[in-house]
Amino acid sequence: MSVSQVGPRNTIGDVPLEWYKDEEHIGYDVAGKKIKKKERLDKLDSFLARTDDANSWRKIIDDIEDEEVELTKEETKLIRRMLKGKAPHADFDPHAVSAFVIIFVSKRNERCSTGSIQPYVDWFAWDGAKHPLSNAPEPKRRFIPSKWEAKKPKFPQSNCLLAGHDESYNPSLEYIPTQEEISAYQLMFEEDQPKFIPKRFASLRSVPAYEKSVRESFDRCLDLYLCPRARKKRINIDPESLKPKLPSRKDLKPYPTTCYLEYKGHKGPVASICTDPSGQHIASGSHDGTVRIWEVETGRCIKIWELGEPVQHVAWNPLPELPILAVSMGQDVLVLNTGLEKEENKKIEDLLRVETLSVPDESGCAGSSVSWSQYDKYEGIRIKHFKTVSSVEWHRKGDYFSSVMPADILLFFGSYFSVLIHLLSKKITQRLPYKLHGLPVCSTFHPTRSIFFVATKKNVRVYDLLKKKSMKKLEAGVREISSISIHPGGDNVIVGSKDGKLCWFDMDLSSKPYKILNSHPKDITNVAFHRSYPLFASSSDDCTAYVFHGMVYSDLNQNPLIVPLEILHGHTSVNGRGRCVGLQVPPEAAMVVHCRSRFCNQALLPLDLDVSCGSLRVFSRRWEVVDSAFAQDEFVRFFSENAKLSGEALIGSRS
Repeated sequence: MSVSQVGPRNTIGDVPLEWYKDEEHIGYDVAGKKIKKKERLDKLDSFLARTDDANSWRKIIDDIEDEEVELTKEETKLIRRMLKGKAPHADFDPHAVSAFVIIFVSKRNERCSTGSIQPYVDWFAWDGAKHPLSNAPEPKRRFIPSKWEAKKPKFPQSNCLLAGHDESYNPSLEYIPTQEEISAYQLMFEEDQPKFIPKRFASLRSVPAYEKSVRESFDRCLDLYLCPRARKKRINIDPESLKPKLPSRKDLKPYPTTCYLEYKGHKGPVASICTDPSGQHIASGSHDGTVRIWEVETGRCIKIWELGEPVQHVAWNPLPELPILAVSMGQDVLVLNTGLEKEENKKIEDLLRVETLSVPDESGCAGSSVSWSQYDKYEGIRIKHFKTVSSVEWHRKGDYFSSVMPADILLFFGSYFSVLIHLLSKKITQRLPYKLHGLPVCSTFHPTRSIFFVATKKNVRVYDLLKKKSMKKLEAGVREISSISIHPGGDNVIVGSKDGKLCWFDMDLSSKPYKILNSHPKDITNVAFHRSYPLFASSSDDCTAYVFHGMVYSDLNQNPLIVPLEILHGHTSVNGRGRCVGLQVPPEAAMVVHCRSRFCNQALLPLDLDVSCGSLRVFSRRWEVVDSAFAQDEFVRFFSENAKLSGEALIGSRS
């Protein structure tokens, strides 16, 4: 075929065909135009076409030229010879060298014609030749261990002893026992009998098969058959036994369980409550601008202060001889005389008198940011702050109290003037000599030592007031801290958060929480320890208060015991929120809880009554009274005679 008869060829050159795998063309023609690929049949159509075509086995696909080529008979023969390892052409002599001319001269010096070289014939036998091809000595490497064999992994040697002469199939006569010795073997114990008795055979072919092979094969099969049915001793552990052994709730009494008293007096939500050191009176502050003092046992309202501004927090002086009350409302902190002392106390009058406005020096005090003045409307003192005060806490000695202003102000003031400590006897105010890393939420004093706790939104910082240095930082790991309370022993702290978690810290153990109780579904507003009983409680926006048993042991190696006891219900939502915002624990075995529109007392009283007033609830444990009907009648009579200030109170005996 001439060149003119050949059509355009693919000119992709020495380029991998994978480059055109996903393209619609393959190569270019002389003019530089793309050569389109031919349409291919799918596998099903290609299979059907091959079944109908008898010469389909001769057809192959040329990927470079993109065409189907049919092989001729001569080409198929060449392929078959090449597959067998033979020369492609049948007339090719592999032992002949073509185009090679050897001219040699015979004995008669006659010149021969051109020819091909025939197979070489070796006319000499080299076996047993006296002269080797090389007379060099043997190399040294043939006489030393091979370093390559040393690198190969070695197989562990068997611990079995090598066979001795007595185990041979043809041992010497001295190794073969006599019949008397064989009979003596039968009289021995099984463990003393020899394992092998030598025997003599004429040849190795006459050695019989192992006589115990069938038995051992059977035992092996039996082991494999019974292996899945082997009895395995499994440890059956009751999941309940893995739980910690907690004491029974009956053994942890007394604790509040029943609501038996409810008061009504405040016209707005109650923001804070506090009990006096004796546990006989309760002070409550409300958003209606009033502060009331109630009797715990009777529920009688004995005093009312009309302050005209929503009250945020109330705190009673911890000294029994100083029945004064600290009230925070707006930017003011009022120190009021409750008038509960039986006789005139000149010390209280001196404490609540501001003669001159003292301006301490600016180095360690708050300076002009806080002003002390006499509160003329009621017998007391007004302390004016530069921002809104959220909480007030007293020192155990009753002369110092702290105020917290969690407002988001300038960085300098927010770091140094958010927490202030006031000295009532000298009428001065001091700031903390530390920089607070965060926005303070609340503060409290240590019950026995000169240690001050400041809770920010993320952690609690502990300061030493005498040494004026930071002691520890308690990392709660919660969204935002809302409240804090210190155990009467002083080594344990509970922290409530706005994500419903209560964190118990053991300060001697770690700065991380010892236990995290995720009990409330809503924000925790307040937490408190009982002053004498191993109890603590938490109040929340979900209209409930949780009571826990928290025993702290004197043995430092024993962890505190925390047991949930009771969930106190009964509060209702106010303005779309059922917020229980306060909780106090009086020393005389009483526990007080309040919500936005009511506050509740949980007291361990000898009566179990159900008194409804719409504003205050009292929870008590059940006491065994000999004559409960007589006791209830006496309580109703006493309450009716003394409840003149709370005329709206209604009392009904328990059904």
